[in-house]
Amino acid sequence: MLPPDPTNFEISIHFFLQLAVILAACRFVGMLAKRIGQPQVVGEMICGVLLGPSLMGAIAPEFSAGLFPPKSVSMTVLYVGAQIGLVLYMFCVGLEFRGDLLRQKARSAVFVSVSGMLVPFALGGLIAMWLADDPRLFAEKMTTAQGVLFMGAAMSITAFPMLARIIYEGGLSNTHLGTLALAAGSCDDACAWCALAIVVAWFSGDPNLAILAVGGGAAYAVTVLVGVRPFLKRLGTSAEQSGTITPTSMAIVMTLLMTCAWITDGIGIYAVFGAFILGAAMPRGFFGKELQRLIEPVTTTLLLPMFFVYSGLNTKMGLVDTPFLWAVAAVVLAAACLGKGVACWAAARISGEPKRESVAIGALMNARGLMELILLNIGLEQGIITPGLFSIMVFMAIVTTLSATPMFELVLGRHGSAKRRAFIEANAVQAADAAEDRTEAVAGKAS
Repeated sequence: MLPPDPTNFEISIHFFLQLAVILAACRFVGMLAKRIGQPQVVGEMICGVLLGPSLMGAIAPEFSAGLFPPKSVSMTVLYVGAQIGLVLYMFCVGLEFRGDLLRQKARSAVFVSVSGMLVPFALGGLIAMWLADDPRLFAEKMTTAQGVLFMGAAMSITAFPMLARIIYEGGLSNTHLGTLALAAGSCDDACAWCALAIVVAWFSGDPNLAILAVGGGAAYAVTVLVGVRPFLKRLGTSAEQSGTITPTSMAIVMTLLMTCAWITDGIGIYAVFGAFILGAAMPRGFFGKELQRLIEPVTTTLLLPMFFVYSGLNTKMGLVDTPFLWAVAAVVLAAACLGKGVACWAAARISGEPKRESVAIGALMNARGLMELILLNIGLEQGIITPGLFSIMVFMAIVTTLSATPMFELVLGRHGSAKRRAFIEANAVQAADAAEDRTEAVAGKAS
């Protein structure tokens, strides 16, 4: 065996130091966030920005440059680790996706979802038309139409995983409110990711690549959801019978996941699409829950912090250094809240939802969270947006995400616990009655 290259040895030492600092800082800031009623992931989002040039790079530039040297090999390793984390995380998001929710609350969910997609998309498009010619915000080779699509997608996306977590922790998973919010959020994110895929393919400048991305993406989704799903069901059945997921089954799933990520990356719609679709195709029940139990802890505690910090290193709030750019940030934030939060609240009220639950739906749908950071990083890597607009959009994502939990708790949480318990109990009774009705209907057909 050849002796290790001293250069590679130095790179590995530096990377492990970076990772130690990232994990410790994200955990510490995340714990502080939890103490003020915010999810851990929100604190980690903020920590990523604090470790970047917006704070640490400003107050200790030499230390920051030494710890995170730009364009170094260790930063490439950090990027790769972040991408693996994203693929695993989006796979877990797919495992949480429930198509049955769309059928249970189809009418209201579609109305809330369409409102939460079209209104912010239109506002984002107007902002893109206003700023398309500003080289501080958009790439010079970007067309106005591409900017409209990208900003529309960025303004429309929802922090679906965080939304699901808040609903689960609040004991609302099987209630009318939880079902409606999850169904609407999943629809919005699916549409936003489709729009982003079109932008990325279109921005390449080659119509054949756009055709490959859209057509290949559709073919991939059909193949996985229709062709691969029966094989996955057999894996699920085997796991349920044995009471565990064997190392062989886990290796098969991981091989499929990385293959799917490679395929969707290759056709131009990014690896996270492939991971999400495969997760959505996985069997529900024991197999899906056990996969999530095995994968999610390592992903969220080890790999995702790398992505937060990598994003933070690209976030340079110092670039927002003029009254005009701060005005742009204010307009973006206002449009985000008006287009998503207010539009979803209004749609829920028009659909006949109670006042408190409508406000809660608007607050949950308005959060952008990690999903927004993923989308923005793709836009920055593809050269669609500049670091200046990236920083403005990260600011918007953090503010909307920070406001979601306090608003939700104010409406249905600590400040309204008695009403909340009554609300959950009433919905639980309704859900039980509905399940009983479905059982009787099936029994009637069988007889």
